[in-house]
Amino acid sequence: MHPDNPQPRTIGQIADSIRADALVAYPTDSCYALGCRLGSRDGIDRIRTIRKLDDRHHFTLVCQDFAQLGRFVQIDNDVFRAIKASTPGSYTFILPATKEVPRMLQHPKKKTVGVRIPDHVVTQALLAELGEPLLSSTLLLPGEEEPMTQGWEIKDLLDHVLDGVVDSGDCGTEPTTVIDFSGGEAEIVRHGAGDTSRFE
Repeated sequence: MHPDNPQPRTIGQIADSIRADALVAYPTDSCYALGCRLGSRDGIDRIRTIRKLDDRHHFTLVCQDFAQLGRFVQIDNDVFRAIKASTPGSYTFILPATKEVPRMLQHPKKKTVGVRIPDHVVTQALLAELGEPLLSSTLLLPGEEEPMTQGWEIKDLLDHVLDGVVDSGDCGTEPTTVIDFSGGEAEIVRHGAGDTSRFE
């Protein structure tokens, strides 16, 4: 996939496969992620299996823009300004979920969900074609300190459990910075690719 001018036909094929319940690995501005369609119970189960996650793990809705993000999370004015100033970028924000978010994606106790808007040409093209967020999780395998960063390596290792790998060359090597706004104040949950200084 061309990193700056992704081929519309290929993007369309990937979007169609995701709508048909495919699980793909795709590049972002932070690192590779696993992604499936929003309501895919099979996709969620497969991501949990690959990463050995329990039900307290926050999945992320990777959104095309702020208008889309606002459908899925509740944001007050102060939080809105802080997030707006940091997107698109390498941040994941944990916020109270709206009724648009399937219950199986919400944190079981807090009723929250992670959201982000990536600064990546290929991902943005895919999100535009899909017309809805990608349900995602960082491609960080159990026991590993670093996420996977090479498309060919992901295909070699995970070809038997994925339906496709979107390879557009290098992407980031560090997971997103995770900021939890569910309590009203910014709490830094994970230091990653995004600068945390404005939230400290």
